[in-house]
Amino acid sequence: MKWKDVCEDKSLQDLPYKIELNGKGQIVMSPASNRHGRMQSRIGLLIGKQALRGEIISECSVETADGTKVADVAWASYAFIKRHGFETPYTAAPEICVEIASPSNSETEIREKIGLYLDRGAKEVWVCDLEGRVKFHALDGEISKSKLAPKFPSKI
Repeated sequence: MKWKDVCEDKSLQDLPYKIELNGKGQIVMSPASNRHGRMQSRIGLLIGKQALRGEIISECSVETADGTKVADVAWASYAFIKRHGFETPYTAAPEICVEIASPSNSETEIREKIGLYLDRGAKEVWVCDLEGRVKFHALDGEISKSKLAPKFPSKI
């Protein structure tokens, strides 16, 4: 199954779950809580306050080496948008991809997603836990704060 098929399948619309595809084209679903949604909104608003020149995208689909992954929040520069428009899924990752860890996410799964987004061109991948702690990752590993949005807090 391809991401286009998922997006066009009427039976998969309006599900209360986040959908991704694994490397075999199989649908992977994980339920999102209201707390998760709240964190997603807060992160988007906080990125917006950083005066970065670009767009905030919720539920941003990115084609990776292990299927289509959906970042909870992403920030794409205007240059990225000019190159890629709003193709779905993106064939490259926006500069910042944010994952909000859910109880159903294993640490291994989160580490894999960090690598997948970075491999597709993300400059940073942020991981927020349900307590609001944010860890920032770049190609050279974990960093103490965002280089793209240095005023972004490490605790929300």
